[in-house]
Amino acid sequence: MSISPTVSIPPLENGDRLTRIEFERRYQLMPDNKKAELIEGVVYVASPVRANRHGRPHSEIIGLLLVYRIQTPGVYLTDNTTVRLDADNEPQPDALLRIEPEVGGNSRITADDYIEGAPELIVEVAASSASYDLNDKLNAYRRNGVQEYIVWQSYENRIDWFRLEEGRYVSLEPDEAGIVRSNVFPGLWLAVNALREGNLAEVLAVLQQGIQTAEHQEYVQRLNPQA
Repeated sequence: MSISPTVSIPPLENGDRLTRIEFERRYQLMPDNKKAELIEGVVYVASPVRANRHGRPHSEIIGLLLVYRIQTPGVYLTDNTTVRLDADNEPQPDALLRIEPEVGGNSRITADDYIEGAPELIVEVAASSASYDLNDKLNAYRRNGVQEYIVWQSYENRIDWFRLEEGRYVSLEPDEAGIVRSNVFPGLWLAVNALREGNLAEVLAVLQQGIQTAEHQEYVQRLNPQA
């Protein structure tokens, strides 16, 4: 009688080329639950997170989006949530905003509690312009129809807000007051320089101006027709 050897599943390693199904299988068996992403069929395992280069800008972006979400019933905010984009891409964005399919959204929550499809807005905090957030990941988001994509490059302290137009990302430029306005989420206004300089009071004040506009109120009513 022959005895089959025990087959062990290798851990996720940077640079592994996997299908999304195999990526999930290995990820679920990771004992220490490190952050890992599958981008264009390639595995990226996150390095330790630094305080000023990632933790602080990440928390400030989440705070901004949380205020908007509180004032916009029907909008769904998540932090570091796995997204099943397609067969070769399963990122874990730093933040995202989405709306439900019933009111025009392009993603859904699966039975096993993952996001499937393209959220309307994704935010990433990147170390620099050399990061995959501005290369392979940007292309994956573009190809899958993520309507808006914000990248905060922490080393350069640069914030880019991209809008999907005719299959390509174009940069949304601040107006004369230094404000960028979302095309997808009415009332989501960002004082770019104030955020870069850490002036959170001004960031919040500008966001509140956007939330108080008639355009935002009409959007809330569209999201909640029964209210």
